[in-house]
Amino acid sequence: MKKFGLLVLGIIVGAAAMYFYCCNETIEEFLPPKGIITPAEAKVLDEAFNSRHQLISDSIVKRPDNRSSWYSLSDMRAYLDFAESEAKGLGYTMDGVRVYLGAHPDEKEVGYTTMFFIPTGTKSLSEGSMINLSLQKSGDVIGGSGLNGGENGIPPGANYPQ
Repeated sequence: MKKFGLLVLGIIVGAAAMYFYCCNETIEEFLPPKGIITPAEAKVLDEAFNSRHQLISDSIVKRPDNRSSWYSLSDMRAYLDFAESEAKGLGYTMDGVRVYLGAHPDEKEVGYTTMFFIPTGTKSLSEGSMINLSLQKSGDVIGGSGLNGGENGIPPGANYPQ
């Protein structure tokens, strides 16, 4: 009888532990990635760009210019999945994206400057290789598609925050 009581107690304790382990709703916490900045730091970076932006807009472009690009979460997630798949097909292991500044070659009134993403990675090793070449430097995935579908800031010349 004593063993039966311990068995029942074990089942009850196990069921309670499983309930709290599996069924308890908790808020998932994410650790911030490397490079996170505060809004105050973003403001300093934005203000430090003002003189360059003014010089380019007034002296070179001679018209209002774009200061930011906006991308939807769904577009970003879809692009990252697509780029990783494409990089794999091109023989690369994708490890990130590089953001480039660019300019549309047409004569738009605003929105001349743009930002676009290019996948980065290292050449994949053959599956049978025993040599670890982890010292490879990550570079642009040659032949990989970029993403340049962001919307201009509102208004295009607005500083941080919008």
